[in-house]
Amino acid sequence: MFSNRRYVIGAIAVGIIVVYLIRLFTLQLLSDDYRKSADSNAFRRDVLYPSRGLILDRNDSLLVYNEPSYNILVTMNDQVGIDTVDFCESVGISREEYEAKCEQIKSQKGYSRFKPQLFMTQIPQEKFLLIREKLFRFRGFEVEKRTQRRYATGLAAHILGDVGEVSEKDIEEAEDGYYKSGDYIGKLGVERSYEKQLRGEKGLRILLRDVRGRVMGHYRDGEYDKAPVPGKNLTLSIDMKLQALAERLLEGKLGAIVAIEPSTGEILCMASGPTYDPRTMIGRERGEVHKQLTQDPMKPLLNRAIMGMYPPGSTFKITQALTGLQEGIITPETSFPCAHGFNYKGLHLGCHGHGSPIPLVPAIGTSCNAYFCWTLNNMLSNRKKYHSQDEAMTKWKDYMVSMGYGYRLGVDLPGEKRGMIPNADYYNDHLKRWGPLSVISISIGQGEVTATPLQICNLAATVANRGYYIVPHVVHSIQDGALDTIYTQKHYTMVERKWYEVAAAGMRRAVTGGTCHGAAIPGYDVCGKTGTAQNRGHDHSAFMGFAPMEEPRIAVAVYIENGGFGATFGVPIGRLIMEQYLNGHLSSGSEAQASSLQSRHINYGGYER
Repeated sequence: MFSNRRYVIGAIAVGIIVVYLIRLFTLQLLSDDYRKSADSNAFRRDVLYPSRGLILDRNDSLLVYNEPSYNILVTMNDQVGIDTVDFCESVGISREEYEAKCEQIKSQKGYSRFKPQLFMTQIPQEKFLLIREKLFRFRGFEVEKRTQRRYATGLAAHILGDVGEVSEKDIEEAEDGYYKSGDYIGKLGVERSYEKQLRGEKGLRILLRDVRGRVMGHYRDGEYDKAPVPGKNLTLSIDMKLQALAERLLEGKLGAIVAIEPSTGEILCMASGPTYDPRTMIGRERGEVHKQLTQDPMKPLLNRAIMGMYPPGSTFKITQALTGLQEGIITPETSFPCAHGFNYKGLHLGCHGHGSPIPLVPAIGTSCNAYFCWTLNNMLSNRKKYHSQDEAMTKWKDYMVSMGYGYRLGVDLPGEKRGMIPNADYYNDHLKRWGPLSVISISIGQGEVTATPLQICNLAATVANRGYYIVPHVVHSIQDGALDTIYTQKHYTMVERKWYEVAAAGMRRAVTGGTCHGAAIPGYDVCGKTGTAQNRGHDHSAFMGFAPMEEPRIAVAVYIENGGFGATFGVPIGRLIMEQYLNGHLSSGSEAQASSLQSRHINYGGYER
């Protein structure tokens, strides 16, 4: 019995020794945990932050730049025993805020009381100069120099965006592990979509520490230090004088104005109303300002130019003309009757008075509803060309998609919406039984069809180019870099150039003797198309156009919510935008008109903006 117990005890002892030997082998040869711990005590690794790239407009005017700002760091093990009352008074916080901040730091993932932790962020230089005089008194606290974004004007907030502190989601989603708590990241606009180019590359400084944690100097005289690399500068395609006019004309209105250079796809201006001042979205106050903007019922943070999904109204008739021509449903000489609207099998869809029957070019010029209803009806009903209604509807949808509708265009700004182009499956699911007359309103840009102002402007640019577009974009060039190739490639639609010549002629007729006569600019052959989009309330006012007719330099779209007829707001605003860009200034008469439009505010359910 005693002999058996001796063997058991011996086996246990041997087992314990073997476990210890395995653990020692693992720690010393296979694991680097202790080495890392030793390194952590011996070395201090300071991140050196790069300055973000500058942002300029197409004329090299500085729009966004950097100014020094400062963070205060604290090493919790060292700050014990300081005069907290004096410290709080020096940095301008309460004792409660101080204690709450300390608790927050301790609860953070990866917290170490021996390492500097972020205590206060984005202290502007003028305030920091006052704090610096006293900071030496408070052991454990130190300063980290950073930069803060500054915006030269109060314009183009939706384009430029802003910068804020990273969230946990930002940190987790960063594939390259670039961010850590306390870093800054672009939140909106080009600050977000070009974050990787703008942010630069972090640097590193490795310092030696003694057993008490005191810094003794650079490790190996800085041999392994790395200087930060500044971010790349961006030059935008935006013309800030044009942008200023667009934002001015949107005062007191909900809507959007977009202008594109057709030959390049570069966005010349993009304004959304209401807007906000980007200069308020900086520093420690950013969170409170963002909260107020989020709660505003007029949604100033919403970039309606790319996020607003509206019925395109009569601007959409151009797509119907082009589709009908290419498919052989109509020719330029085809005429349809219009007895104050489309009348067929008991259905009446109204139209204003004009000559009848009417061929295509005058139909575009007068914006005849009946003409385009007949065109769609004849396409969806054609069993000689299409085996089924579903096949005809699918073909129609394909044309719309080729012209930039129904999907995101791919603009280099975050948040773009796709709009809505229905197809046969949609109607089979939602209407069960349907026919051409069930969906006839889509032929005039109503019903289920929705589009963003950017898509409408892109259609104008496509007609200006006679059949192709380049994906609209707001960045003209990147310092020492190249744009994505999607912003240089031509996208041809399913329609031949010769039919675009007919569409352009119709849009020219609209200006010379039709619904867009108010868009005429002396010295230029302007082409345009009005849109009055029906709405549950007051109709929306829309316009799209381009100029000159040959070798166009600008395409524009205007969309004013509840603005009434297209000629009320859309046409005059569109004309002013084109005149400003083509001439570089407004005439005295046009300036008076701009002031008048600026002062005309629309009441939106009690909110007059």
